[in-house]
Amino acid sequence: MIKVVTSEERHTSDRGWIHSEFSFSFADYEDPSNAHFGCLLAHNDNILMPQEGFKKHPHHDLEIVSYVISGTLKHTDSMGTEQLLEAGTVQVMSAGTGVEHSETNPATDEPVRFLQMWFLPSQRMLKPSYAYRKIEESAQLNRLCPVVSGASGQTDESIEENSLRIAQDVTCYLSKLESGKKLMFPQHEERRTHLFLINGHLEMQCSDGNFNLKPGDAARIRKSCDLQMTSTGSEPAEFVLVDLP
Repeated sequence: MIKVVTSEERHTSDRGWIHSEFSFSFADYEDPSNAHFGCLLAHNDNILMPQEGFKKHPHHDLEIVSYVISGTLKHTDSMGTEQLLEAGTVQVMSAGTGVEHSETNPATDEPVRFLQMWFLPSQRMLKPSYAYRKIEESAQLNRLCPVVSGASGQTDESIEENSLRIAQDVTCYLSKLESGKKLMFPQHEERRTHLFLINGHLEMQCSDGNFNLKPGDAARIRKSCDLQMTSTGSEPAEFVLVDLP
């Protein structure tokens, strides 16, 4: 099964200081039929205005992955972390037994756009932890670059060495696919795939047919198939692909 969720189908939340597009039920958006996709509970596309942000607030038993698309995001937390995250940076925070954090835009004249995904952990009451990594464009150009992983029994050494760890059997990839270039991803019967297109245009091909995605569109896949992705626009297709149980 492949379900394409268009950009327009997302829930828009605009509070002035922050503009968000919610792919799943979140905050003021409640839809029991769209509460999660496997262990993926939230996928929020946020634009935070200059000198604005989320005040320090608590979380527990969540694996939180953030990716800064443009601008700079400042992260602080009760573990003593204070970090400026530039565009191209991936951040992972395991809330575990409990942590407080804030996310703010320190710039005076530039908004910051960042994606944030919430996953249920494989175990509750873990020790909180934090990590981040800047992803160079060359690492994701015309390939699937693993940036976050907690996959069990993983034999791919590149995933083990280069990925930030997460307490769940998921792997998050980033890719920037140049016009006309193609990538293959083997989708297994017992797994799910969540693909979100950040920029550009992407054609997905599999046994179910062809699907064309534009910026802000997502695909949720539950089917054993070889997924072929082709960048079809004049600009590179930049996307996040998540393999999850």
